[in-house]
Amino acid sequence: MDVSFAHFMAQVVSSPPLALTTLLTLGVIFVNGWTDAPNAIATCVTTRCMPVKPAIVMSAVLNFAGVLVMTHLNASVAATISNMVDFGTDTQAALIALCAALFSIVVYSVAASVFGIPTSESHSLIAGLTGAAIAIQGGMDGVNASEWVKVIYGLVMSLLLGFAIGWLTCKLVTLLFAGADRRRSDGFFRYAQIAAAAAMSFMHGAQDGQKFIGVLFLGVALCNGQPGVEGVVIPVWLMLLCSLTMGVGTSVGGEPIIKSVGMDMVKLEKYQGFAADLASSLCLLVMTELGIPVSTTHTKTSAIMGVGAVRRLSAINFGVVRDMMLTWVFTFPGCGLISFAMAKLFMFLF
Repeated sequence: MDVSFAHFMAQVVSSPPLALTTLLTLGVIFVNGWTDAPNAIATCVTTRCMPVKPAIVMSAVLNFAGVLVMTHLNASVAATISNMVDFGTDTQAALIALCAALFSIVVYSVAASVFGIPTSESHSLIAGLTGAAIAIQGGMDGVNASEWVKVIYGLVMSLLLGFAIGWLTCKLVTLLFAGADRRRSDGFFRYAQIAAAAAMSFMHGAQDGQKFIGVLFLGVALCNGQPGVEGVVIPVWLMLLCSLTMGVGTSVGGEPIIKSVGMDMVKLEKYQGFAADLASSLCLLVMTELGIPVSTTHTKTSAIMGVGAVRRLSAINFGVVRDMMLTWVFTFPGCGLISFAMAKLFMFLF
């Protein structure tokens, strides 16, 4: 399969479904960088370790680096997304169904925002792909259970592992610095949290960037008449294209999201912000190495709750937990059904 950039551009010009798939994928990556990436620096900003603008620039650069470096070193998350569903051997129909799946993410996101339902781009992507695959295959044959089960692992682990590592990290920091001078320790944790926030931004790019790279790469394969991407190496230009798009999206900002994640959920001090960022980064690293797609937002919020629980459980805003549960309850059936209907409609029209 020819995966050169020149061949890709020629295909985009000649294939409207691939052109629309590319446009929608890059659009979702941009929105992800805009809305999700600020979570990585929320605690760093709200504990006043960094001003908003420099933090956003740092996050944009490291999101770019995370997508590029980790996809080159370990593209297992991208492989999981690409192999999670089976669109069949009719690659032209499959490309149309993939296009419908991405369009359904946009439709669902708009509808969810109108009704105030919390969303996750990661979960919307998984649900959209699954609904379209079921539509084109006429049943559950469109779902590769051995890969899809990793999504279930991700739902559970993002909550439990994020909370546990957050609690353990904060507890360890509290014990180690119990007798330290407050002024000196605050100075140390200011720089430590900046480093941890940088790691979190890097891992956000590594996780979320790979998910959408996997989708776009599948679209390229389908346009080349290949029903899957197994055994094909992701080209560097695709990593650069997706990482640059996410970096630009992040640079747009997201101060309301920073306030929501960093301040409304639980009030953090510098050492707690450091513990939360380090814990969520470690959790994302483990999940990425295992090829398990997780929501970076849910991982970060779970880590923050674990940190808050060290002090007292009442310090946590459990309304955030409710929003996470609502995301799971509504996104998978909601976006999946929209994608199923869109795929049927697109295949009928085209």
